[in-house]
Amino acid sequence: MSVAADAASPAAIPAPRLFVPSRRLLNAGLALVVFLGGFVIIEPAPYELLLIPLMGVWLFAGLRITRYVLPLIVLLLLYLAGGAIALGNVESLSKPLVYFFTTLLLAFSAFFFAMVIPSDPERRLMLIMKAYTWAAVIAAAVGIVGYSLGIEFFTLYQRARGPFQDPNVFAPFLVMPLCYLAHQTLTQPLRKSFWHVLGALIILLAIVLAFSRAAWAMAALALAVTATVAFINHRSGRKRLRILTYVGIGAVAIVAIVAVLLILPATSGLFLERAQLVQSYDAGALGRFDRQQLGLLLLFDHPFGIGPFEFGKLFVEDEHNMWLKGFTVYGWLGGLSYIALVVWTLVIGFPLMFRPRPWRVVVIAAFAAYLGQVLIHNVIDNDHWRHLFLLYGVIWGAYAAERLYRRRQAIPTVKVFSAPVARAAPVG
Repeated sequence: MSVAADAASPAAIPAPRLFVPSRRLLNAGLALVVFLGGFVIIEPAPYELLLIPLMGVWLFAGLRITRYVLPLIVLLLLYLAGGAIALGNVESLSKPLVYFFTTLLLAFSAFFFAMVIPSDPERRLMLIMKAYTWAAVIAAAVGIVGYSLGIEFFTLYQRARGPFQDPNVFAPFLVMPLCYLAHQTLTQPLRKSFWHVLGALIILLAIVLAFSRAAWAMAALALAVTATVAFINHRSGRKRLRILTYVGIGAVAIVAIVAVLLILPATSGLFLERAQLVQSYDAGALGRFDRQQLGLLLLFDHPFGIGPFEFGKLFVEDEHNMWLKGFTVYGWLGGLSYIALVVWTLVIGFPLMFRPRPWRVVVIAAFAAYLGQVLIHNVIDNDHWRHLFLLYGVIWGAYAAERLYRRRQAIPTVKVFSAPVARAAPVG
């Protein structure tokens, strides 16, 4: 593996010297591993079992690193280094080691996705998005059917979980494809959007039936961002009017779904219970918020972290906060590195939503979903969510592709919403 030179374009990254069928097989493997990310009810999941050999095959085929993804790699490696140091504070290494190597694998999955995208961004980003969308629609349908028929294998605590272990992971997984389908619906005539509308409704219903407050907030934020960006990007008055009309229809559809859930005896009680902002396990002594306050005080005594699972031993349950967990499990080194990664990802990802590129719809869906992920960092431990690391790979891979594209076009990065302005020649 080597760092690519200052290439002038995506095409300048040397492609693997393979026959066309071999490239197709590599792309097919990429699509399959993304698709399998929607079916993780057992561990190790098929996702990991295919991802590991697939990364090896891509490396053997000549996978290169562009310097534009180095911040992602360096910050996640620092995050992992902090986690490795924190392992020295645990009594038994059996479970903590498994936990650490899971983080290691997921971090390398982010590296992998970020590295395969820049050499062919349009094809590979759309390939990832379509595979992800098919997985989400199928997983959502399984969750809806399982919930409707009362199949215990696909439900947990009277909530839909689909082919996942937890409803709180199942529902957030569905947000990125929901944003993609919503964007396609908003920006295309209705006669061309039947399958997009159907897929979005299936996913939306599954998110509602998962009864995950975090996922509801995440989906609301991500859809709002998607609609706003679509409105900004389309300057035509007629297209903007269509977007506003579709947003209104979508809002009515969501209200109708909620009304039906409130009417049905089987769902009304649970819906009203889950809709409350503060649950019984949030407040009170050693509730979620109390544990987090105590955890913050703990950080000053343990700058190198306390290791995986140790917080739960001290305070009955885990942190349920990604920021806090970054410091307790990965030490100050890991916690600060992760905060830097989040800020950097937000900074480089935001302008990409307004660049007129063929892969922009994927970037919009990924960044909108990522904003939702950052929002729910406050209430959920998601350092082992496969789709979170996929989002990192997609955003950083798209950023690298954009930088390489702009180098080829010799366009300075000056503005977000308007055409780039050339720099003046130096005087003298």
